[in-house]
Amino acid sequence: MLALMGVTSAPSAMAGEDLFGYVKAAEALPKDAMELYQKVTLRDGKGQGTYRGIDYETELEYGYSNKFSVSGSFKFMSLKNEGLIVDGYLPKEEDIGFSTSGAEVGMSYMFLSPAMDDIGLSMSMSLDYDWLDKHSGQDKDTLSLDLGLQTQKYMLEGELIWVGNLGVETTYADRAEIANLPANFDWPTDPEMEIELKFGTGLSYRFAPNWFVSAELLYETEFETEVGQERWSWFAGPSLHYGTQTWWATLTWLPQLAGGGEQYANQADTDLHLIEKTEQEFRLKVAFNF
Repeated sequence: MLALMGVTSAPSAMAGEDLFGYVKAAEALPKDAMELYQKVTLRDGKGQGTYRGIDYETELEYGYSNKFSVSGSFKFMSLKNEGLIVDGYLPKEEDIGFSTSGAEVGMSYMFLSPAMDDIGLSMSMSLDYDWLDKHSGQDKDTLSLDLGLQTQKYMLEGELIWVGNLGVETTYADRAEIANLPANFDWPTDPEMEIELKFGTGLSYRFAPNWFVSAELLYETEFETEVGQERWSWFAGPSLHYGTQTWWATLTWLPQLAGGGEQYANQADTDLHLIEKTEQEFRLKVAFNF
């Protein structure tokens, strides 16, 4: 009982706060609580030319009970690609200022509470529909089902927080035809099926009231209909988080450490996967609690 009181009474992250940019915690929103999120992700650099993609997502999450929450979001994007054409992936240079790109609905259920049990455990599911390809900016209908398992552990009376994630995403993708492509350019328009496996972990430490510094590690790999394992990548980076009872913000830098799979012609850095991924990402999350 004393140990439980120490964890629950120690100043720590509020339920629903994202201390990390990418890995997710297991703590659920309280019943009838709502959070409005704004997430901005900059995907930067492919080793040649200029590549800069910005993803925007506005999400509203509602705590239906102390264990179960539902969410919905709209997605937008901008893209600038100059000096890089990749057969099958980047058919032409693009400069998209700002455009709607997709929508998503999701739900999460907490089986074990990190504050009340030895370790927290939750499961999430989301259904995502996109009509623009975020890599190329071209028309592409994509329907994805994402299943995730989240674990979370409070340590040092809540000052240190560990999070672990497992995930699988299955995707149906159908590209639209593009007129006036070179005769030998590969741009398949037959529907494709893809499966992505994701593993992540992170540690977060409260170094001052309301302030957390975090580090996270991610591994992602994707298998596609015709080519088998299409890509794999390791990512790791720090986050800085500040939170109050009414709002919070998290800033993350996530460089790609290593990657493999398909590469474009004359790719200079062969130790990274730079067709669908970039050299680094920056992410800002801001949320308001109701």
